[in-house]
Amino acid sequence: MTEVTTPALTIDALGKKCPIPIIMLAEQINYVPLNSVVAVLADDPAAFTDVPAWCRLKSHRHVGSYELPGGGWAIHVRRNY
Repeated sequence: MTEVTTPALTIDALGKKCPIPIIMLAEQINYVPLNSVVAVLADDPAAFTDVPAWCRLKSHRHVGSYELPGGGWAIHVRRNY
């Protein structure tokens, strides 16, 4: 069973095309405490793969991607540094 952590910050990137959700995440992830979760709300299919790829590139942790009732995903990222 996956534990869903309440995000410390939610970034609403719904309706925005990549790379905008990544840019928003990169600009704001340092505003949350270490080990906190940031939720990126996105409906661009590219974000579904690009956000986890960005996590690997930047050594942050992709916690999970959760479908939103209205379409799109809440993509959870844990700040590692």
